[in-house]
Amino acid sequence: MTRTLRRFCVLLAVAALTPACSDKEEPGYTPPETAAQTHLMYMPWSGNLTSYFRTNIEDMARVVAEGIPADVRVLVYFMESPDEASLFELYRRGGRCERLTLRTYDPAPDFTAAEGIASVLGDVKREAPALRYSMSIGSHGMAWLPAVSSVPARAAAPARREYWEHAAPDRPLTRWFGGTSPDHRTEIATLAEALARTGLHMEYILFDDCYMSSVEVAYELLGVTDYLIGSTSEIMAYGFPYASAGRHMLGEVDYEGICDAFHAFYSTYTYPYGTIGVTRCAGLEKLADIMRRINAAHAFDPGRLGDLQRLDGYTPTLFFDLGDYVRRLCSDDDALLAEFEKQLDATVPWHRHTEEYYSMANGVNPIRTFSGITTSDPSADPEAAIDRQQTAWWRATH
Repeated sequence: MTRTLRRFCVLLAVAALTPACSDKEEPGYTPPETAAQTHLMYMPWSGNLTSYFRTNIEDMARVVAEGIPADVRVLVYFMESPDEASLFELYRRGGRCERLTLRTYDPAPDFTAAEGIASVLGDVKREAPALRYSMSIGSHGMAWLPAVSSVPARAAAPARREYWEHAAPDRPLTRWFGGTSPDHRTEIATLAEALARTGLHMEYILFDDCYMSSVEVAYELLGVTDYLIGSTSEIMAYGFPYASAGRHMLGEVDYEGICDAFHAFYSTYTYPYGTIGVTRCAGLEKLADIMRRINAAHAFDPGRLGDLQRLDGYTPTLFFDLGDYVRRLCSDDDALLAEFEKQLDATVPWHRHTEEYYSMANGVNPIRTFSGITTSDPSADPEAAIDRQQTAWWRATH
């Protein structure tokens, strides 16, 4: 498969045990022969922000301890060092969560290659066969942007500062835990290829990362997942609130409940900034068809870029609200706009946001309109303007 440019940056911490989950493996646990659902928390190597990642595992362990359907299994893949990893299960016993180690890896598979990811997914499939699979990915994210830009470096042009480069003692951290160098990054198309190789079609993929609720990302993954859950903006370092949202993720999945739990948590959090959207991938082909007709009939006025709802802290802006962009792109075409908005509502049926979003690059920003998903189509960033033409979404809509 030809290597494409979309990527997410992967990074997660040591598989340290948390207070909610014991490391004592007791005999007597008999998992279902075929589970109704197996959920994988996929967490590749990182050396940073370990306490936040431990909290994520502790939160999910609490959900397991409180009781989940007997035919649901929760597996965790952790890289304990750059070379070692383990695959273990969280299960309930005697009113608490226990850990059962299923596999250890030394050396760990290459998580930037389809072969490496596929080997882990294959082990999940063998250890916990299920009727349905779902996956959450703890990592840094930059939507569809490439691990390495296809645009040649220009001596006269300053390099774009990524949001993690704005870290400072007086600034709250967003969830920038991810590969800040190409050797710790995985292309989105590589993830899709790995899933296809193992025949694991996900009910949903939840990106616990920044900027992943992007139409370019969703379109790349439409063949391997039914739903994509993610943030349009940066996520605070705490990450996804598994303690409250986890029960909606397991068993009969409640997507609206996931969004409500996320919004409730971040509305009262120390740093009250959070955005989330759920994309129904089955609607993306029809959305792309309408977008292709819009692009054939209308051209966006670059002079109106400042009017668009931005959802990042970059200059030039990289990620714009998709609904707001299209409303301004074809504001004089009522019939085509109405068709698009109806399909957008069907494709992104659940989304929530706080009144403002936060970026490490420029601080707090207002949200006046929100559709739950972004696009980079109108971005004036010179690298993005070239690289986006390599995305499957661009090819389908232009």
